[in-house]
Amino acid sequence: MSTKKDLFVLIPKVDDLLNDEKIKDLLEKVPRIMIVEAIRESIEEIRIKIVQLDNQQVKSFKIDYEALIEKIIRIIKQKNRMNLSKVINTTGVVLHTNLGRALLSESIKEEIWNVANSYSTLEFDVDSGKRGSRYAHVEEIITKLTGAESALVVNNNAAAVLLVLDTLAKNREVIVSRGQLVEIGGSFRVPDVMQQSGAKLVEVGTTNKTHISDYERAITEDTAALLKVHTSNYKILGFTQEVSLKDLVEIGREHNIPVIEDIGSGTFIDFSKFGLYKEPTVQESVAMKADIVTFSGDKLLGGPQAGIIIGKKEYIEKMKKNPYTRAFRVDKLTLAALEATLRLYLDEESALEKIPTLRMLTISLEEIEKKANALYALLKENIKHCTIEKIKGFSQVGGGSMPLEKIPTMLISIKPENLSINKFEQMLRDYNPPIIARISEERILMDVRTIKENEFEIIVAGIDKLLKK
Repeated sequence: MSTKKDLFVLIPKVDDLLNDEKIKDLLEKVPRIMIVEAIRESIEEIRIKIVQLDNQQVKSFKIDYEALIEKIIRIIKQKNRMNLSKVINTTGVVLHTNLGRALLSESIKEEIWNVANSYSTLEFDVDSGKRGSRYAHVEEIITKLTGAESALVVNNNAAAVLLVLDTLAKNREVIVSRGQLVEIGGSFRVPDVMQQSGAKLVEVGTTNKTHISDYERAITEDTAALLKVHTSNYKILGFTQEVSLKDLVEIGREHNIPVIEDIGSGTFIDFSKFGLYKEPTVQESVAMKADIVTFSGDKLLGGPQAGIIIGKKEYIEKMKKNPYTRAFRVDKLTLAALEATLRLYLDEESALEKIPTLRMLTISLEEIEKKANALYALLKENIKHCTIEKIKGFSQVGGGSMPLEKIPTMLISIKPENLSINKFEQMLRDYNPPIIARISEERILMDVRTIKENEFEIIVAGIDKLLKK
């Protein structure tokens, strides 16, 4: 009669498992310490399982050696996988903050890799042979595209606003409409950023209405700037009024006070031409003579995470000398990705085609339907024991941009016959690469807008494999 002690003796030793041919193959690719950890974890699980057996279970318990090896291999692969890794976004949210926001263009990967894999001109002026400025690499292309006098890039737009306020308004007053005191995300709020900068917040108007006279009455000798914040992540509808940038600039000129505009999701493309909500473009803000404009690089611009500051050269030069600039500076990979992305904008048609964010937002419904038909056909051909349908739905912009925009799209609905929908969604997330979908009315919905065509086969193979487990 077997006892628990007898079962413990049967557990393979670490060295024996290391000498298994399948494990030895992995030793050439994976650090030994990682493999040993996986083996010990698997052995410990068996020990715990044996301890928990009752007398009846002890009699029938067996150690499946092959299953143990396969489990160890799965753990090794999981441990060897990067924590920050690729996922397939089927949610239909184009700028999904949790999934990394904007996708970079396939066409710029060589430029980024050349900088990443080599020494570069990050802070070296080839012409003079002397030290150069890292900001010079993108300043020229930004000013060319926007018409601004000067430009500076930091690590995100919150940092951009903080740097601007710290430079131009520290210990002085900045006037802002109450309706523009937004929360940027992750509990970061405009009043908090302003407080950190040392500027003194002066609120004017009400949540829904602010007039020119509100600004004019609030101006004092201590007023350092007028700040306009574009409420890109929410809208107030109904009985509303706000002061336009044009009018705010006129007030600023009259009182010799700089006007700062934070447009958040800054775009170079007028999306209203494609039937989407009208967002202010960066060029329009410059044309209206705003002294300083700040915006993000990784939202509607479609580039890497960055905060871009443009405007009058005299103010930008002051910011370059601010100690915060070094704390907020961007690295060579961000600069390479940003410069390469911006160069695509020299030809708007090329930008619309090659920058994934722009393409996903402006793609025609006809093309969406073609993508949906292709994925649907693959699923119907290869996946059994599921109800699979094509249905109409809506995509979202995401990233705090165009919050009211619902873009017509086509969804693939999947409902397994013998599996709960929550379990299926979890299995999709656990797959490699993870497939991120949404649940509605007890079915998985996949929006083809945010799925690359070369991901169709991965999705089909993944679902087929998961349903056969």
